[in-house]
Order: sequence, then C-alpha cells, then structure tokens
Amino acid sequence: MEATAKTKRSVLKREKRDARKEAAKSGSVTAKLVNVPSSPRKMRLVADMIRGERVNKALNLLKYEAKIGAASIEKLLLSAIANWNAKNSDKKMEEADLFVKEIWVDGGRILKRMRPAPQGRAYRVRKRSNHVTLILDSMAKETQTAEQETKA
Repeated sequence: MEATAKTKRSVLKREKRDARKEAAKSGSVTAKLVNVPSSPRKMRLVADMIRGERVNKALNLLKYEAKIGAASIEKLLLSAIANWNAKNSDKKMEEADLFVKEIWVDGGRILKRMRPAPQGRAYRVRKRSNHVTLILDSMAKETQTAEQETKA
C-alpha cells in the first residue's frame, strides 16, 4: 500500500502565489489596489465581469457599470495600461492587443465598530475592505507561443 503525501493547503497557496509573482515578472504587467473601502464580495462581482476580456471592452463595461467597485477597478485598469506603456515603450498598444489575464480580490483589513442595540447591548459592525490585483498580458504574445507549441 502506497502512502501518498497530501500537500497542505497553505503550501498550495504559497506555491500559487509564487507562480503568480514569477508570471508577473515575465512580461505581463501587474497593478494593485490596496485597502479599497468596500466588501470583497461586492468587488468580486465587478472583477468577474472583466476577467479574460480585452482591455477596450473591459473599459467600456466598467465605465457604464453602476456597481460600487466599477469606478475603482476602472482606475486600476487604466493604471495597469500605463504600467504596460512604461514597460513596453517601443510597442504600440493596438498591436499588442492587451487583455485582462488575471484579476483577483482578497480581503483587506476589517475595521470593527460598535453599534447601540436595545436593552443596553451593542452590535458589532465590521467595515470590510479589499485588495485588488490585476494582471494584463498581450494577446499577440499568447498566439505566438501557441503557434510555437503546435510546430514543435
């Protein structure tokens, strides 16, 4: 009977985080938004809309979206585009065909407050915040690597 070692969840999370960091160094561009004062759940609804979309379509979606996190994610996306322009000053953005490769929302710090309740009690109010990380990549680069894999 073979004993298979089960990997801890914390180890898997760390490996996934390290893989993201390595991917960010290899040409794709990262932008982060820290301590946004809205709940992570509300922000994830907006992030799910633009995941995998091209940059122009994502900007249009965010511009006309009424949800609370749309404006801050739109600013983050514009910041990521500016980061890409700074990193790739010799390339044109139209030719690169940028898309949102990854976007994820993590929970930030929680401010704990007390609210008066009946009969001398107090209810706890948790004011949540979140951290958003966005990775942009070039669609042209993705198609070139796919073509190289098919040739090999």
